[in-house]
Amino acid sequence: MNYNFIKVCAATPRTIVADCTYNTKQIINCIKDADYNKAELIVFPELAITGFTCQDLFNQQILLEEAVINLAKILEYSKKATMLICLGLPLKLDNKVFNCAIMIKEGIILGVVPKTKLPNYGHNYEERWFSSSSQALSSTITLCNQTVDFASKIIFQASNHPNLSIAIEICEDSKGPIPLSSYHSLAGANIIVNLAASNETARTYKERLSSFKELSTSTTSGYIYSSAGIGESTTDLIYSGHSFIYENGNLLNESPRFQNSNSLTYALIDTELLSVERQKNNIFNSSLDEIDLLKSYIKIPFLHDSRSYEFDRYIDSSPFVPSQGKARDNHCLDIFTLQTVGLAKRLEHVGTDKVVIGISGGLDSTLALLVCVKAFDRLGLDMSGIIGVTMPGFGTTDRTYNNAISLMEHLGVTIREISIVDATIQHFKDIGHDPSLHDITYENSQARERTQILMDIANQVNGLVIGTGDLSELALGWATYNGDHMSMYGVNLGVPKTLVKFLIQWAAYNEFEGDTQAVLLDIFNTPVSPELLPPSSEGEIQQKTEEIVGPYELHDFFLYHILNHGFKPSKITMLAQEAFQGVYDYDTIIKWQKIFYRRFFTQQFKRSALPDGPKVELVSFSPRGDWKMPSDASFNGWINELGL
Repeated sequence: MNYNFIKVCAATPRTIVADCTYNTKQIINCIKDADYNKAELIVFPELAITGFTCQDLFNQQILLEEAVINLAKILEYSKKATMLICLGLPLKLDNKVFNCAIMIKEGIILGVVPKTKLPNYGHNYEERWFSSSSQALSSTITLCNQTVDFASKIIFQASNHPNLSIAIEICEDSKGPIPLSSYHSLAGANIIVNLAASNETARTYKERLSSFKELSTSTTSGYIYSSAGIGESTTDLIYSGHSFIYENGNLLNESPRFQNSNSLTYALIDTELLSVERQKNNIFNSSLDEIDLLKSYIKIPFLHDSRSYEFDRYIDSSPFVPSQGKARDNHCLDIFTLQTVGLAKRLEHVGTDKVVIGISGGLDSTLALLVCVKAFDRLGLDMSGIIGVTMPGFGTTDRTYNNAISLMEHLGVTIREISIVDATIQHFKDIGHDPSLHDITYENSQARERTQILMDIANQVNGLVIGTGDLSELALGWATYNGDHMSMYGVNLGVPKTLVKFLIQWAAYNEFEGDTQAVLLDIFNTPVSPELLPPSSEGEIQQKTEEIVGPYELHDFFLYHILNHGFKPSKITMLAQEAFQGVYDYDTIIKWQKIFYRRFFTQQFKRSALPDGPKVELVSFSPRGDWKMPSDASFNGWINELGL
């Protein structure tokens, strides 16, 4: 099962300018290799059969005839290859010559797309040899004894694969204020192929990648770019054969430049991901003045042959956390700044210089405290207005208590210590609960006692209670309703747990130093726990969250692909197996995935009653914003799809 991935190949064959026979042999060799490697679509450069730099030779009848003769050879060979083949050649039609792309499937020409935008500036003189698609009189062409559509607005639609629709650009068609790919994508194409012949200069490499990253992003498409290689280098210009494959702005793979041999660049494009992104984004709803243009597109069906291949695409096990050092630092800075600015705005709006926050010595409360400190610093407020309250209970350990006190001392905030032990014991007496019974009542009574203390102190000082709960806890419902679930402003509501850890580490190294840094790093290494059950006889944390609800790195992985892509559970399982190879086996992934779905669906009522908090990732759980879900929806369909 391919889960809607398609394996594509950008091919740059070795070329001899104007030698169609040699070029065709290399094209066939590339097709043979790509077929062996289970590619489902291969894309060749612009004018691959003749070579791009033939110049006035394009007016020689022998070259045009040789191109068609050798196309027939490729058609014959393609009967043996189970893939789509897109390649370029010049074609004579209506007493004009057109720079064309041909889409082939197992000996059949599906359609011919002529180039529209012909560059005629700098070193480019294409109008000297070619006519634009807009100058064509015919809408069909007879080629190699086949009569096929001839148009720039063609979409090749897989009749048995609803997520696979392909359109063609030829080099310069991708440029200008409105690239052809913009119309192609609005008309339904989610894979854009570009047959190119772009010469190389000292500046073009980065500019090219940047340009096509933006095109792939703006069209929410898979973008396959195949460019002419060093065999085209002649007279004044050098060609590098730079080819690459994007998926919605993400560079999946690119070729080395200046290769002497045939170059084939592979990648797996997730067509379901592209479809879901478009489904969520209403910018793909065409305006009225575009409807007639889009209706003019020709839809050419073909049968897609899904192939079995080794899944070799990299899947990030921490999708919320950028993996590279500088990228991660920049991401952490952006999120920390969003949290800080959001809180500062709220404080200005309500006109207070006091916040109250419960400090446990754990990750979430530490991040929330750091945000408070930076918000106060931003507003020029006295740090004494931050009232940090540590509330030791039955499960508090020396490590977390000491870290909480030390951190507050180093940051210069007001420290209040209020034990909840006596008040909770009294509460147990009031409701008739046996304190030796360490059940959910035992745990949640402590959480609600702490919230009551924070709310009442906020009333005393005319301040705001700052919430500490994070996105992952909300996904799992791992919060006490009307306890730590509630606050007056939740600065961490949009931050997943895996990212909370790295934000603490980032802050330790980039925002603080000395003793404060040392405390932050120890907190970073402290096991995640609500500390509501007594510690071990050695004084160590006994209640470890991830042993109860599962590893947060798995839950955040599930969460990312559910919220951002809406993938089926079975596809998420497959992706998790790839991402966590050697870490979690299939049974372990399924175990926690089942728990995730059950908790995610049954705990929506907590998310429906959230306080305000800054959105920092692509999706938040705010009932006023991104996530609107009925509190009583069934999870059966999702569990059943897993076969459980």
